[in-house]
Amino acid sequence: MLELFSLGDTGWGDEILRGLLVTAQLAVTTLPVGILLGFFAAFASLSRFVPLRALGVGYTTIMRGLPEILTLFVVYNGVGLLLNSLVQWLSPEAGSIDFSPFAAGVIALGMVFGAFAGEVLRGAFNALDRGQIEAGRAIGMTNSQVFWRISLPQVWRFALPGLGNLWINLLKDTALVSVIALDDLMRMTKVAVGVTKQPFTFYLLACLIYWVLSVLSELVLAAMERRANRGVRRA
Repeated sequence: MLELFSLGDTGWGDEILRGLLVTAQLAVTTLPVGILLGFFAAFASLSRFVPLRALGVGYTTIMRGLPEILTLFVVYNGVGLLLNSLVQWLSPEAGSIDFSPFAAGVIALGMVFGAFAGEVLRGAFNALDRGQIEAGRAIGMTNSQVFWRISLPQVWRFALPGLGNLWINLLKDTALVSVIALDDLMRMTKVAVGVTKQPFTFYLLACLIYWVLSVLSELVLAAMERRANRGVRRA
């Protein structure tokens, strides 16, 4: 049994580790993309400019209503088709190009994460004490200084639990990219199952790895929440 997980030609340990590395890279790369989209969505949803507010609300509503795997297929096939059409238009002699499954995963998962994060951040902005913002302006702070010194630290504290849950979901959703041939943890597990014909062994290992990643994330998020809430009086 242990030989199945050994490194080298006799086992699948190195393949599983490479898949784990791809999964971690995908999640870490998607996170800042999703948070940035979330801030844009939150700002748009809170805007007094009606078309911009409609754009923000429409983005979060549509993306939260679509299955993640459908978004992944649309991005992977749609962007690939658009790129090839653009290349053929610019240079008819050029051959077709392959759209990276990794890039498709980052874009699709980032769009989904950003839609949910936008709602979390919108709620966090609405929870701010307006009196503190007015006090900052009263002492001569610019809007930029008010945002960075007063609003953002408190928004971060309010939004961190929700964003933490979205991060856990993102870790699990990375398994979806296996359907577009990205060699992540889930795809390498499927390959190992296909060759060894031992689905229970390898799927159980994949479950354990995802669980460990989630537990480690929970520990880090708990430490971040304690730091964000330092000096805050508990009711």
